[in-house]
Amino acid sequence: MSTDFRLDTASFPEELNLMLALLGGEAGDKLQAAGIDWDLFLQLARHHRVYPSLYHKLQQAGISAIPAHVMQALRADYQQNIFRMLQLSGEMEQICRTLGEANIRTLVLKGPVLAADLYGDLSLRTCGDLDLLVPIDDLDRAEQLLGLLGYIKDEYIQTVLSDWKWRHHHITFFHRHMGIKIELHWRLGPGPGSEPGFYSLWQRKRLSAITRHPVYYLGREDLFLFLVSHGARHGWSRLRWLTDIHQLCRQPLDDNKLRGLLVKYRTSHIAAQAWILTSQLLHTPLSESCRRWSKEQRARSLAQGALYYIGQMINLHSEPLPEDVSRYHKRHLFALMSCQTKLLFIMSLLYPYPHDAETLALPKALHFLYFPLRPFLWAWRKTKKVRLIVARSGIK
Repeated sequence: MSTDFRLDTASFPEELNLMLALLGGEAGDKLQAAGIDWDLFLQLARHHRVYPSLYHKLQQAGISAIPAHVMQALRADYQQNIFRMLQLSGEMEQICRTLGEANIRTLVLKGPVLAADLYGDLSLRTCGDLDLLVPIDDLDRAEQLLGLLGYIKDEYIQTVLSDWKWRHHHITFFHRHMGIKIELHWRLGPGPGSEPGFYSLWQRKRLSAITRHPVYYLGREDLFLFLVSHGARHGWSRLRWLTDIHQLCRQPLDDNKLRGLLVKYRTSHIAAQAWILTSQLLHTPLSESCRRWSKEQRARSLAQGALYYIGQMINLHSEPLPEDVSRYHKRHLFALMSCQTKLLFIMSLLYPYPHDAETLALPKALHFLYFPLRPFLWAWRKTKKVRLIVARSGIK
């Protein structure tokens, strides 16, 4: 990358800088551990979900200044993660077997297969749940089979006129006894926008080597496209997602295939954002083509914008979000969109939302009327909201 641009990390605490240096593979004798708030260091390691690889690297770095209680805490987290990953591996194999016996093709998106593929060891990556991708036509059957395995569906998706098919991208299931969450995908990410179809992904699939029963996951270039899109959509607020890119960039990606995917799905700026972040924060070596794409001003602006999330330990899964974070994230998501996707997104605002059905209940046969009524229903909700704010503030 050209030397005329550097990310502004001046607001990063020293604890975060130390963690980044360790994750990036700097030698122990080059690291400065003096004056570190080790409680904050542990908090950062847990927030960013990087404590397994961090513990492994700290063992190798040989920094004598690390307090014993820090290593003990990281060791306990590391050992607990081993048991969790083994549990998830077994459950992943069982679910894939069950779906496969019903002739439902399934691709595992992340989880244990990602840990084995990118890190070479299940213990070096955390995993909160299992993400599975199936064809949308098989979604109902897959849901029924998960129910037979003891999983309960989280009925959080509200829909009108089948907008769930493109506005959302997964449904969630939870197993109470095992404490395992499943995200069953029919898309890689939420719409509107284009992405590779299931059957294209299936043709480029790979076979995992960590299970006896066949478990399939994304091809290397498809995996890169998925991971950078997922990480960008979440503001790279967990460094675990960036370390995944760091590891994946060290594998033999096919430049022609990758370039074709990025151009076709208009995500080159998102990939370049990830390359800038990982090369400058984790010192990931980049190919000449990656460095060339990373010189684009839009990608540099997006990369700088992601530091807002990384530096403040923002948790986008903790709702409701603070108002300032919510506003920033909405702007960030819009900035990530290609021009075509921005147009689709603006047009999608004219498509009825579940809120419209809540505002004015109509028989299903008349749901088509929500299209012409939507502007009026939106205005009515805004008027009610303003009235409520005025009433609470006591303004006359």
